[in-house]
Amino acid sequence: MNVFRILGDLSHLLAMILLLGKIWRSKCCSGISGKSQILFALVFTTRYLDLFTSFISVYNTVMKVVFLLCAYVTVYMIYGKFRKTFDSENDTFRLEFLLVPVIGLSFLENYSFTPLEILWTFSIYLESVAILPQLFMISKTGEAETITTHYLFFLGLYRALYLANWIRRYQTENFYDQIAVVSGVVQTIFYCDFFYLYVTKVLKGKKLSLPMPI
Repeated sequence: MNVFRILGDLSHLLAMILLLGKIWRSKCCSGISGKSQILFALVFTTRYLDLFTSFISVYNTVMKVVFLLCAYVTVYMIYGKFRKTFDSENDTFRLEFLLVPVIGLSFLENYSFTPLEILWTFSIYLESVAILPQLFMISKTGEAETITTHYLFFLGLYRALYLANWIRRYQTENFYDQIAVVSGVVQTIFYCDFFYLYVTKVLKGKKLSLPMPI
């Protein structure tokens, strides 16, 4: 396991902790897409079913359990504990537009036509688009809180670091996972415009605002 993989995991974990901390401290989940968080919880659930079938390392197991817990606690806070502060009027992205093609693609393009492999493939494809409801929500409201932008930045950084991880693995191990790499590139592309706005606005103390749809 190389340094890019570790930094990617830490960036991912930091993003989830920032989001949970924001909700807990403010007792409010406005500006956060519950639909994106449901998709991420689904991603981790379908990807980490191998917790019951195989053991890779203590690090691997602990990180999987932590990601699952963070994902479900976040969903609980949004739809349970702080549901009265949830901005459902702006969290309107149609999930079927993502789930239907992802499910279909998982059956068509996978490495092995077995239940666990199809579910793993589904999780990879779904993760690449799971952030879209959040980005759609920000574009709909026209702006995002600073802490939410930090969350999105570290989530995007995690993907970028994983791309570096795959390049490093190809150089040192001649390992190449086409499904994971292509999906990771697609996901990173979704963050590119956000990265530019984050660097030019948020890091200079300005509030992030996006053009609202007509």
